[in-house]
Parts: sequence; structure tokens; C-alpha cells
Amino acid sequence: MKKLLLLFLLSLPGLVHSQVTFVIDSLPAYTTPEDYLYIAGNFNGWDPGDAGYVLAKNEDQKWFITLAAATEGTVIQFKFTRGSWETVEKGPQGEELNNRLFTYGNGDTVDIIIYNWAQGSGVGSTAADNVYIMDDDFEMPQLGRTRRIWLYLPPDYETSGMNYPVLYMHDGQNLFDDSTSFAGEWQVDETLNTLYQQGYNVPIVVGIENGGDLRIAEYTPWAHPLYGGGDGDLYMEFIVQTLKPYIDLNYRTLPGREYTGIMGSSLGGLISHYGALKYQDVFSKAGIFSPSFWYSDSVWSFTRGVGRQDAMRIYLMCGGSEGQGTINDMMDMQDSLLLVGFMEDEISLTVIPGGQHNESLWSEDFGEAYKWLYASYANDIFEPVKVNIIRLFPNPTGDKLMLPADFPDNCDSLEVIDMMGNVVLKSVPFNGKNINVSGLAPGIYIVSLSTNGKYYQRKVVRE
Repeated sequence: MKKLLLLFLLSLPGLVHSQVTFVIDSLPAYTTPEDYLYIAGNFNGWDPGDAGYVLAKNEDQKWFITLAAATEGTVIQFKFTRGSWETVEKGPQGEELNNRLFTYGNGDTVDIIIYNWAQGSGVGSTAADNVYIMDDDFEMPQLGRTRRIWLYLPPDYETSGMNYPVLYMHDGQNLFDDSTSFAGEWQVDETLNTLYQQGYNVPIVVGIENGGDLRIAEYTPWAHPLYGGGDGDLYMEFIVQTLKPYIDLNYRTLPGREYTGIMGSSLGGLISHYGALKYQDVFSKAGIFSPSFWYSDSVWSFTRGVGRQDAMRIYLMCGGSEGQGTINDMMDMQDSLLLVGFMEDEISLTVIPGGQHNESLWSEDFGEAYKWLYASYANDIFEPVKVNIIRLFPNPTGDKLMLPADFPDNCDSLEVIDMMGNVVLKSVPFNGKNINVSGLAPGIYIVSLSTNGKYYQRKVVRE
């Protein structure tokens, strides 16, 4: 009787079930025998290396996979990978592909051609000459792992002798290079280089690659009952306690909070919101694109609890086609920020008509976001801060630093800044040749002096 009922149900309109088999008919010639192929889509949470969705080889030695039956008319979206989004399929010229679509009931076997893979398309890098891989395996001691770090240096970095603001960005593989991106790059380098040519001042950009399967965990400060996560606090500790000190020590930065920003999209927008508010002593700017505020209701109580501790600039944006829920959440967050003390002119909210949740949208608006967040620095009517290197001795030092004999006795100001960007010693004005640092803990500091309209700086070690 049960079998007859099942057959009857399957015969009803709208309840017809069918399955589909995808067969890879053609692969890039450089696909190696060691590669495994995977299918990722809206049916498995877009997991690019899901062992339950790895392809097998048929008797003709072609890769194939058969998906479970679904109701006729069901539409799925999917792409093929070699186990990660860094190795997702690409188009004939190495270009990004839209998601593949299949509607159940349109045949039970589909032949697939894969033209190229990311990190192997042969098209080459699209990153500008002033983009570098700072480190392929930068230590993340807070999380017990390593990560690739990208670096954009302003076009005049090598010749100017100046110090620059810094913007920290997530999803580093999607920022500069189409060949490593998931769904197209942000074109951060092209945008900033164009702004530079137009007369704007541009910053150093530090791009932190996401950890693939670890992205959700690292970009979420709170766990979700279905999707997990919750390592966002450790991830932010890594940026603030490990990465930023390294950048400030090894590159010509302006380390103070007024020159330091953070930016990301989707879950990267969520962790940017969290990090900027939690570390208001480190960041004064946050670019929050298409934020995933839906991930946890804790974002609201966190925002109320932290409140406004210092002047900030917060840039909220999303696309008009991302859904009313995203737009409403963003507007509610604007209201929440105003209620806890942020000023109206400290918050920018943008909804781009027709914009979708993708890199194309974020790339389109990145330049405007940068110019608003860094307005007092970026605008071409402002000149970059010219920094002169000053000799201080002894270095490393104990309790006292000495200025050169030919340095002016009377300075407009003295500041000593720690590697977190905090001013730990300040004197306005400063007179004399000796700087008493006996009250400072052992560590690395930046000593800044201004006199007669000139700015002097030196990194020192307090033993």
C-alpha cells in the first residue's frame, strides 16, 4: 500500500522527482592527475571542498557526479572547483564566470566544459606593479595558523620618503588579482592608482587572505546555530596585536588611529564593524560593505554595549537588489549607532540601485568609500605628511633618549606612539635634548617631533 501511495504521489504534477548527472566533457590541459574535482552550490552551502560532493571517474575516465533527486522545476546554482575558491573554474580568457544554473526536469545528463582554473588560467596576474605578496605564510599565533598577506604601496612610496595611512582589508585574494579571486576582484590597486593620477593621496593597503573553509569562523565574533563560527575575536586580536605592529615596524606608516581603517564585505563587513567598534583606540574608519548583520543578534547588544568612545567615520553600503532584509538591517544599524552617541556626519549610508551582493558592486563603490573615509588625507587640496628621519641614541635605549646636538632645542610637540597606535608620551611644546622614557614598558615605539613646520620620526626600542 505504501509503495502504491508513493507512486501515486510521484505522478502528481509538481511532485515529479528526477536526478541529474554532470559529466566533465573537457578540462584544461594543465589539470594534473593529482587534482580532485568538486561541485559547490546552493545545495551544500557553497562549500568548495565538500567530500560529499567530490567527483568520480566513469568508465571513459571522465569526471562525473550524480546529484540527489529533486522536485521537477527545482533550480540549483553551482560551480566546479579543485577543492577551494582559490581554484574555482574560470572562463576561456581566465575571466570570472557567473554561477551555473540547472533546472530539474531538463534532462538527466549534462555535459560540462571547464575552460580554466583560477591559479592556473595562464592569463597571468592582473595585480598592478605596486602590489606585493608580503608573506605567503604570515604567522597568526592567536589562531595557530598562517595566512598570505598582500600589500599595496602607493605609487610614490619608494621615492617620497613620506609616511602613509593604512587600510586593513579582508578577503585579500579578491582585492587585487582576478586570477586568485573568487568572483572577480575589487580592483583596489587600479582604483587607487587612478585616484593618485588624479591628484589624490592614497594609503598603504594590507590585504589579509581569508582562510577558505575557515572564513566563516574568522569573520564571525559569535557562533551561529547552523553555520558555526565565533573566532572573530581572535582574528581581530591577530590584526591588532600581531599584523599591525609588524606593518608599522617594517613600512613607513602613520600608525595613529586617525590614519588607520578597516574594510570588508558580507561577513567581512560584519567583522569590520565589530573590530572597528571594539578597537576604537586603533581604528577611526570602517568600510562596511553589504554587512551580514543577520548572522547573529549579538551584533545589536554589542553595538549598544560598546558605544561611541572616540570620533569615527563609518561607511555603510549595500546594493538595492540584495534584499530588503539587508537594507533594513543596515538602516537599523545606522539608527543604533546614532543612539549610542555617533554623530550624523560620522556615518554614511549608501544603497546602490540594482547592486547585487558581489565583488562588482564593492569594486564600483570602493573609490567613493575611500575618499569619504579618508577625506582629510585623500583630498588633493591636502598635502601628505612629509616625514624626516631623525637620529636618536642610544637605540636600543634604557631610560633616556638623546637628540642630535644640531637639532633645535625648542620643538612644537613630542609624541611617543606604541605599536598599537596609542600615544603613550606627549609634550606640547618640548624643550631640551633629552627624552625621558623611563616610564615606558619594554617594546618598540615611534618617536615623533614637529618643529618649524617639519615633522621628524624614528622607531626606537626600549629595553
